[in-house]
Amino acid sequence: MTTYKADTAENLTVEGSSARFTYRRLGKQGGVPLVLTHRFRGTIDFWDPQFLEYLAADHDVIVFDNVGIGYSTGEPRDSVEGFADGAIEFIEALGFSQVDLLGWSLGGIVAQHVTLRRPDLVRKLIVAGSGPGGLVPGMPPMREDVLTIMAKPGTDENDLLFLFYPENEAAQVAGRAHLANISTRLAAGGPQVSEEAAMGQIKAAEKILSVPFEVVRTNLESIKQPVLYANGVHDVMIPAVASYVAVQHLEDATLLLYSDAGHGFLFQHAEEFVTAVNHFLAG
Repeated sequence: MTTYKADTAENLTVEGSSARFTYRRLGKQGGVPLVLTHRFRGTIDFWDPQFLEYLAADHDVIVFDNVGIGYSTGEPRDSVEGFADGAIEFIEALGFSQVDLLGWSLGGIVAQHVTLRRPDLVRKLIVAGSGPGGLVPGMPPMREDVLTIMAKPGTDENDLLFLFYPENEAAQVAGRAHLANISTRLAAGGPQVSEEAAMGQIKAAEKILSVPFEVVRTNLESIKQPVLYANGVHDVMIPAVASYVAVQHLEDATLLLYSDAGHGFLFQHAEEFVTAVNHFLAG
């Protein structure tokens, strides 16, 4: 089994006004750090260590648990705005005046709201396996089988494979490799997302999905930073049409789609995606 630096990275803490945040930091420090915001029911233990290793080869990478999530203390939030405020609180607690953001899934929507609320704080934005939130034209409603899994208090390997990887052979092989990659941290028995926090995340998703597209479009048009949107064509969580619609209303955006992948494309195509991220951040 491959040993990754992310598997042994130290848990660090920093005090904010509403929480003690737990985070991990990889790569050479200096320059503009790259802060990652996570998915529904995800803690820092669920980031794929191979993916983090690729990112940390060229960047100062920081992963953290938001207020009331996983290792971090505080009262869990129940709105995207609340999660965005938590991320801002964390970034400011570390003393950064500017960061790059990479948000995956729910974290992608949160990262966009951080950018809206504090545009001075964000240099460049990467939105992975996500969308702009709200009632996106042409986007189908979330499938019942997906909603059923999201409502479960715990997910097993088959659930994660279904949610993140399409049913082609290459994707399933990549999915099982991803599960093996994260098994080291998960086996250590770190805290999971509590049911209170998970219900808050579900409530936040319900709120954001009811936002009229007129508001969503205005939000997108307000983002002036360069944005890289990326997704898998077969995403059953947040269909790729949401990414396609989003970039039409952003001032400076690039869209990257993987035809053989789904929600977990960033792990299935980790090296290729990180190469695109590096090019985007350096450009």
